Amino acid sequence: MPAEKKESPIAVRLVITSLIAVALVYIFYTSFFTHRFRVRVCVSYHGASSCQVALGHSRHLALRAAHDLACSQIAYGRAGTIGCQDTPATSVTWLKP
Repeated sequence: MPAEKKESPIAVRLVITSLIAVALVYIFYTSFFTHRFRVRVCVSYHGASSCQVALGHSRHLALRAAHDLACSQIAYGRAGTIGCQDTPATSVTWLKP
């Protein structure tokens, strides 16, 4: 009867550790180094105003994220949020990423 070949526990641990390290590096890189656009948007809605900064992979995503963040600070409820999101920004400043 042929002897069964078993992998050593050290090799299995090394493979698992390597996979975890690669996953962590990927998450870190995509979280911090892939945003190409940074913007500060100010919005006024019903007498209140808010300015927020956001990052994005594209100009549109960064602008939308900053506008939505600003609206989340000054608008309440579904109707208020939708109304604020339809309001043009009072100022848009593109920043270095």
